[in-house]
Amino acid sequence: MTGYEHFGKGVEIIVLYKKMNIEGLNIFFREAGSTNHPTLILLHGFPSSSYMFRDLIPLLADRFHVIAPDNPGFGNSSMPTTEEYHYTFENLSIVIEKLIARLCISHYILYIHDYGGPIGFRLAIRNPNRILGFVIQNAVADEKGLGKPFDLFKALWVDRNPATEAAFAKLITFDFTKSQYLVGACQPYLISPDGYSMDQFFLDRPGNSQIQLELGYDYRKNVEEYPVWQQYLRTYQPPTLVAWGKNDFIFTLEGAYAFSRELIHIQTCFLCGGHFVLEEQSRHVSELIKSFFGRIYTWQ
Repeated sequence: MTGYEHFGKGVEIIVLYKKMNIEGLNIFFREAGSTNHPTLILLHGFPSSSYMFRDLIPLLADRFHVIAPDNPGFGNSSMPTTEEYHYTFENLSIVIEKLIARLCISHYILYIHDYGGPIGFRLAIRNPNRILGFVIQNAVADEKGLGKPFDLFKALWVDRNPATEAAFAKLITFDFTKSQYLVGACQPYLISPDGYSMDQFFLDRPGNSQIQLELGYDYRKNVEEYPVWQQYLRTYQPPTLVAWGKNDFIFTLEGAYAFSRELIHIQTCFLCGGHFVLEEQSRHVSELIKSFFGRIYTWQ
């Protein structure tokens, strides 16, 4: 399945909408830019999909080959039941890794946000020599970066029972989804309701609440892996741009600062906005990405 859109003045940017079968799962992804350019893989966060990058993709496609996939259970990718598919961050990362391989992409920059962080770091651990760098938007590798909403995750990890599962379910309600977009926003009139409405549409599909519960419970394994990810960063020193929505209530500023303890080639930018800072700052983020990686790799 493909489609296209046109962006810009004088320059035609085409965004393609594709699906690829990965071990029986139809994985949807957005693609733009020439394959002669460095590849930038955009990994979305909870509860979004590749739609969160809709404004960023055309702004980057003149300089990068951009791929933005939907994870299984999210967006327009397949959503098998929890009986049919074991929803873990490890398994999600394996699907994305196989998609990258099928697309014959050998080296790439990873853009990670929220749930995209655990997926991206797993890709990096398994393929350290393929990673050209990171863009980190409100994703963490340090427990100090987990904000107040993670108290509901932690209660679930300690004792998974009907009460902690019911409490966790508050995180997939419309009110919480909307709050992720609006809390901390600096220019709320720039926040389109389409984003959180679309997210909630996908969350409300029959069976998706159980998928989110399984991933929420599995998130404890990400925290266990933080020391491994930190060691990877110290060892391989991937060039890293941190573009952080400074008013995020889900991931703390300590989570952003933590990367500077591990990395030498790092630029940290605190942007006025919340968890989904791209809703307000896509153009600014695109300029930061081009400037940062342009200086390091002298790409034109």
